Amino acid sequence: MLPLPDRICMRQKDILRHDQTLFRDPEVFNPTFVPEHLHHRDAHVRELAFLVRPALQGGSPRNAILRGPPGTGKTTTARHIFALIAEETGQVLPAYVNCRQNQSSAAVYRCIFEEIYGYAPPATGRHLDDIRAAIVARLKEKNACLLVCLDDANYLVAAGTYNLLLYQLLRLYEGWDGVRCAGVFAVTSDLAINLYAEADRPVQSVFHPTEVFFSPYTKAEIREILADRVRQGLYPGMMPAPLLYRIAGIAADERDIRVGLDLIGVAVMQAGRRRGCGGRSPDGHRAVTPDPDSRALTGGTHTSLPDRGAVPGEGRYDFRGGL
Repeated sequence: MLPLPDRICMRQKDILRHDQTLFRDPEVFNPTFVPEHLHHRDAHVRELAFLVRPALQGGSPRNAILRGPPGTGKTTTARHIFALIAEETGQVLPAYVNCRQNQSSAAVYRCIFEEIYGYAPPATGRHLDDIRAAIVARLKEKNACLLVCLDDANYLVAAGTYNLLLYQLLRLYEGWDGVRCAGVFAVTSDLAINLYAEADRPVQSVFHPTEVFFSPYTKAEIREILADRVRQGLYPGMMPAPLLYRIAGIAADERDIRVGLDLIGVAVMQAGRRRGCGGRSPDGHRAVTPDPDSRALTGGTHTSLPDRGAVPGEGRYDFRGGL
């Protein structure tokens, strides 16, 4: 038998490997999660799909500015469109860039390279012009045009790189034969900044963006979105409806759906710690499986959420035809 200190050490390590969870899929509550269907952003998806469609007809995608307060679905909608593009066509190569984390020209181009190649360029020893040339080579190889999402583009404005990057991206075709105009979706949560006005005249002459505004979700909309995430991310019966309504109310007061997603995650983790977990779910994960009389997460009366069909969802979008 191992000495007592070694046994204690092993037990402490087991805590980190504890596999019992109330989550079916914890990633569903991550702010970066992109659902297959977006609720209450149908018009926004249609508008962005309309702007992409010319690229599927041999032209170039149109530009857009996505504005709205934090937590209103701007990034999720842009990522949703990019996922559809990647799935439906090879004529457009989408590249998402988080400008909060990548504010220099070199960092942005490295992100674009990684997005369209699937791996990062060498960390050192490669000049920025070489990375840009490699991006163009990929576009020519695929006979595709580039569509870049500059998320939190206001950070580029603050860093002083916004105008140069927009100018270079929108005029990418000028330096190489056979390359179509790129498109840019610039995203901002800073309503005090006008991204079009921040562009200088040479950039404005080629930018011409369509503004797509994202209003805060209503309480009812937040409740529907959170209910759908609960169905995807938790085992049945884990989230009582009264608790879900309370969380939706808090998120609505904050005007940020991410608050609701975070509160659900915190509530579930705290409940799992209080209850302990037992039983194995059908898909093999350790999870609490409450009996019909269980009090689920809150100690209150167990209430089931309506089935998935009760929450309306939007369908898929055909970039080639009518929406």
